[in-house]
Amino acid sequence: MNSQWQTFLAERAAVIDDAGDVRFPNAPASADCALVDLSHLGLIALDGPEAASFLQGQVTNDVNAIGPTHTQLSAHCSPKGRMLASFRVLRQDERILLQLPRGLVPGLLQRLRMFLLRAKATIADISDEQVAVGLAGDCAPALLAPHFPELPQGDNDLTRAGGVSAIRLPAPVPRFLLLGSPEPMQALWTALEGRAQVVDPGYWALLDIRAGLPQVLPETREAFAPQMVNLQLIDGVSFTKGCYTGQEVVARMQYLGKLKRRMYWAEVASEGAPSPGDELYAEGSSSEQGAGRVVDAQPSGPGRYELLAVVEIDAAEGREVRIGGPEGPILTLSPPPYGFPAEASG
Repeated sequence: MNSQWQTFLAERAAVIDDAGDVRFPNAPASADCALVDLSHLGLIALDGPEAASFLQGQVTNDVNAIGPTHTQLSAHCSPKGRMLASFRVLRQDERILLQLPRGLVPGLLQRLRMFLLRAKATIADISDEQVAVGLAGDCAPALLAPHFPELPQGDNDLTRAGGVSAIRLPAPVPRFLLLGSPEPMQALWTALEGRAQVVDPGYWALLDIRAGLPQVLPETREAFAPQMVNLQLIDGVSFTKGCYTGQEVVARMQYLGKLKRRMYWAEVASEGAPSPGDELYAEGSSSEQGAGRVVDAQPSGPGRYELLAVVEIDAAEGREVRIGGPEGPILTLSPPPYGFPAEASG
């Protein structure tokens, strides 16, 4: 974490552990107008004249489609087409940034450098150079309007002003990711904190779950192909951009195979908290991989959790799906908010 930002948060009674995770004592689980520190997210920067062309050969989406006013989701896959990391891609001037959980930054950095070879580009971890903050709620546009001449209107769109990028994210309420160097971010936080309720990062993850946005976490690294987590339904995969690591497997699944698993929103009542990577059970499942896995889960009330889960389509549509085993709690499954177009299962 940036030391200047860490001091700034500590002055506001934040508790920061050795891993850099930030918590605010007595912060509510949610708020109608929520301000969230996102220091758990890291940044990889690619610079140089061949940075974009290099990245184009490594990720699932079309890097050429990002620009000064638009970001995108993408992923880096193994040769077997399984996601090693997922991230948001954006530009800051000539620099390309990948934002993802800090725990996955070292592994992705190492893999990308393996493929760099003689490309005229550099790759670096700049997680401590910039600060990420979230603002969510019907209040958000009005609170941000004085700080930006124009706010992004479409999902994944970006506006930059005063050294801060504002990215509009999908959610059931207006939601903005704010990214910039410590000085302007401190000023922005100070302006917002008196009018928005500071909450812990779990609420931000819950909004991702409600929006149907998957995130590869250390527990689910190499667990899913992009289509299993609906990445093709949220503009996270390009099927026309050309080759990238794992592209043949991903394309074959799209055009020649039948998708047997996909990601659902789910709710469950449970004494124990579901965790990313937890296995799912459905009677009659013939797969050695079980009926599916949890992508992410967050509490939504006492003894209740919302989650994203990759589930066998046959099991989701015709049988009880439980966490852990035949006696585990039953999931209530629904399509994500963007639904399942007909082509998603073919």
